Amino acid sequence: MFGLKGKSFLTLHDFSSEQINYLLTLAGELKNKKRMGIKGDLLTGKNVALIFEKPSTRTRCAFTVACVDEGAHPEYLGKNDIQLGHKESVADTARVLGRLFDAIEFRGFSQEVVTDLAKYSGVPVYNGLTDLYHPTQILADLLTMKEHLGELKGKKFVFIGDGRNNMGNSLLIGCTKMGVDITIIAPKSLWPEENHVKVCEGYAKLSGSKVEITESVEAVKGADVIYTDVWCSMGEEDKAKERIALLKPYQVNEALIAKVENPNMIFMHCLPAVKGYEVTEEVFESSYSVVFDEAENRMHTIKAVMVATLS
Repeated sequence: MFGLKGKSFLTLHDFSSEQINYLLTLAGELKNKKRMGIKGDLLTGKNVALIFEKPSTRTRCAFTVACVDEGAHPEYLGKNDIQLGHKESVADTARVLGRLFDAIEFRGFSQEVVTDLAKYSGVPVYNGLTDLYHPTQILADLLTMKEHLGELKGKKFVFIGDGRNNMGNSLLIGCTKMGVDITIIAPKSLWPEENHVKVCEGYAKLSGSKVEITESVEAVKGADVIYTDVWCSMGEEDKAKERIALLKPYQVNEALIAKVENPNMIFMHCLPAVKGYEVTEEVFESSYSVVFDEAENRMHTIKAVMVATLS
C-alpha cells in the first residue's frame, strides 16, 4: 500500500505526506485492535533483527512487543553480541543478516551505518535512532497530536531547547510534511543546520505550513504543542555543564507555559526526561502533559511501519 512494501524507514525525508498519513491511520487501527484484545498475525513467520549500539527503553520494548503482537520473532543484538563495524564490515554484516532475517532495526550513532545496512542487506531496515534522525519517534509524536488535537494541519508546534539534535532535525521534517507550523526556540549556537532548514522550508511550501527559528521564548505564544528534549544527547555528556548554563533560560516551566496563552495546549517529551533541567516536575506531571500517551504510541506506530513494509 502506498509503495511501502519492502521499503526501509531511515528518515522521513524519504516519505510523502500521504505515506506518513497512511502509517498514522494504520497505527490507529492497530492500536484499537490491541485495545480490544485482538491477537494479530500480520507478521507471522517474520524474523526481525534488533541491533542496539545505544541503550534503550522505549525503542527496544516497542519493537519487541510490536513484533510479538503480530506473530514475528524479534532477536536482540547488543553491541557486544555481533561484530558490526569492528571485526566485520557493515556491508558484510548486512549481507549476512539480510539472508537470515526479514527486517533489521538499528539504533546507534551513525546515519551512515543504518543507510549501509539498508543498501547491502536486501531487506527493510528501520532507524531506531541515530545522531541525525529519530523517525519512529516522530510518527509517535504525530499520532499523539492527532489524538489530542483532532488534526495536524494548521497547528502550531514549538520545540524548545537543543534545536540541532536528532529530534530537532526530525520534527522539522515531520511537521513541515504534515502541514504543521513549527517554531524552534534555541540559542543561535544550537540552531539546526541552515541547509536542513531550507529543505524543510521546501516541504512547508508544499503543505502550507511555516517554519520559524528564533532565540526568543516569547515565540511560544499561541502554541498547540510545547515540546522539549534532554539538553545533552547520548555521547555528549562531557558538554553537560556548558549546556545547562546555555539552555537554562529555555527550561519548560510554569512561567513559560503561562506565555503560551492557549488553554488547550499539550506538553510533549520524547523521554527519558531529566526533570529539573529541560522541564520542571510541575509541567511534566501536569494535566496537559501527554508524555506517556506519546511513549505508548511508539509501539503502535512502529508496528504500523513493520506491517506496512513486511506484510
